[in-house]
Amino acid sequence: MPINYDHLLNYPIPEVTQTLRWQDVALYNFSIGLGQDPMDEQQLDFLYEPRLKTMPSMPVVLGSPGFWARNADTGIVWEQILHGEQGLILHRPLPTEGTVLGRSRITGIVDRGEGKGALMYSERAVIDAATGETLATTTSTSFLRGNGGFGGPTGPVKQPHPEPTRAPDITQDQATRPEQALVYRLNSDLNPLHIDPEIARGAGFPRPILHGLCTFGTVCHALLRSLCDYDVAKFGRMDLRFSSPVFPGETIRTEIWHEEGGAAFRARVVERDKVVVSNGLFRFA
Repeated sequence: MPINYDHLLNYPIPEVTQTLRWQDVALYNFSIGLGQDPMDEQQLDFLYEPRLKTMPSMPVVLGSPGFWARNADTGIVWEQILHGEQGLILHRPLPTEGTVLGRSRITGIVDRGEGKGALMYSERAVIDAATGETLATTTSTSFLRGNGGFGGPTGPVKQPHPEPTRAPDITQDQATRPEQALVYRLNSDLNPLHIDPEIARGAGFPRPILHGLCTFGTVCHALLRSLCDYDVAKFGRMDLRFSSPVFPGETIRTEIWHEEGGAAFRARVVERDKVVVSNGLFRFA
């Protein structure tokens, strides 16, 4: 069935209640690369329970409704979805324990035409169940490659943050582990593309790729380290575009340019000199 614009725009994505334990926080932090130097005291703050901190990027895995786009009544050709963009705004400090709610909604759908696919914009509010306060808002752009030409609106299209043309002010390398995708999937992102070699080959990759949101977290770590000296209270917002996948074990080099109120950034894998994240925007809290 093709996309029904009004139906999809108002699709009833289920609200999710999630109990957050300190072990979940430590696992997430470890899964995006924290702790590779077990003598780094600043990184141990994100792994050691007596003084545990939550990484600013963790809302992307909190209160997730799962792969609802696979439901037949959405009209989405789910096998041809690409995760195009991801954003995050922090409204207040993130807890290490408690109960959170995830409330997701579609905010826009753009028809790019027959054979050109469609863009679907969505957001999720991550809410403290005890206080009702919104902790974070995540935003996402999905490229629906199999759904163009359904007769929907042709705009507006979100414009990317411009990248400077000069040399970066800061360059930060973050190594990924060969088994990192096997750990990251324990945050409930169980897409077999990231663990099953046969499925990866069927999708055109020589081996399983790293989750895009794991790359997002790795770049968040680089920004937190380089711009905030690991002070999570300084971290306000980040947005980026996914340009190419990362293979576990590769080194992600984040290139950062200072701007008023924050920074612009992009990231590449060192081993292939391939840009994997582009048009990045960071803002201080």
